[in-house]
Amino acid sequence: MKNVLKLEELAMLALSIVLFNQLHFVWWWFLVLFFAPDISMLGYLVNTKIGAYSYNFFHHKAVAIAVGLLGFYLQNEIYMLTGIILFGHSSFDRILGYGLKYTDSFKNTHLGKL
Repeated sequence: MKNVLKLEELAMLALSIVLFNQLHFVWWWFLVLFFAPDISMLGYLVNTKIGAYSYNFFHHKAVAIAVGLLGFYLQNEIYMLTGIILFGHSSFDRILGYGLKYTDSFKNTHLGKL
């Protein structure tokens, strides 16, 4: 079953690449911004609760979809780009086994222990 979930996440990562291709940005923007959501891990420097909340906010697919749809509605490519990057990055993290975090430990995720 884990492999099926990883294939599903791979399909969502591919979707983010296809959607990015519809925008008017050069490809290197995707590569440069792809790991930007990981800046949210700086919250762990404060404590595990703040770290989990900040990480989960920037790695939650509903947030990514909402930002992307807001950009589509407003015809704002920066918002669309942000939503696509958040969505693709979250899918990539799920492929690697990094899920949304519980507040007790960085290694305790909704996908299991790291």
